[in-house]
Amino acid sequence: MPDDATTRKEPQIPTNLRLLLILEEVVRRGVALKPADLVDAMGLPKPTIHRLLQTAETEGFLQRDLDGRSYGPGPRLRGLAVNTMSSEHLRTARLAILKGLAEEIGETCNLATPDREGMTYLDRVETKWPLRIQLPIGTQVPFHCTASGKMYLSTLRAATLNGVLSARPLEKMTDKTITSAEAIRDELRKTGKRGYSTDDEEFMTGMAAIAVPILDQQQRLLATLSVHAPVQRHKLAEIIGFLNPLKQAAARLAELHQHQTADN
Repeated sequence: MPDDATTRKEPQIPTNLRLLLILEEVVRRGVALKPADLVDAMGLPKPTIHRLLQTAETEGFLQRDLDGRSYGPGPRLRGLAVNTMSSEHLRTARLAILKGLAEEIGETCNLATPDREGMTYLDRVETKWPLRIQLPIGTQVPFHCTASGKMYLSTLRAATLNGVLSARPLEKMTDKTITSAEAIRDELRKTGKRGYSTDDEEFMTGMAAIAVPILDQQQRLLATLSVHAPVQRHKLAEIIGFLNPLKQAAARLAELHQHQTADN
């Protein structure tokens, strides 16, 4: 018998919108999707879905996930998301929140988003102290040894986390870097329970940091908000004292995103 997925009547979706709607569905779900998931969601025949996915992969808007069958955001789609978040109007409001936070706590504050290989700094406001750590906008840092990266990892499903941790050996950046996958999992469980993550000189000797999540309306992680400082000025225990203003700023940033989404 013929495959129902290939013989069903195609929905009236304009041809020039189909690829955009696939990208929208992948982003909306927040997880890598198999072709069958998209067939069910969009009602398009399997060959059409496969053709569109191949085009999106070739052009860099989607890429294969670790299982080789599912598709998640590719570099061009992630770049599009970052550039959208960096639009002038939204960035002005976002920087006002970051500047207010940096002035309140007196240390550098960072906004980072997850990418394929690590966390990428989207925005930052520097401390006025002459002793500071330079990590410019656009810098990508590892997942396993940074506060922002560990915050992101703590939100992943078990299967996805296992794939990330087993993809390659965890690089030892300092004497304090956690390189055991089981030890990282234990750290991430603690992170999930307490609602913030830490970096106690694990990424860079002499630097400590904490991070909190910025969540969308479905409670999915959009980005992380972090503060870091030289340990000569603030040990990790002191930086944890900045947690309340950090969480308040993260809530304002989440609200800003929600208003922007509603306006669009």
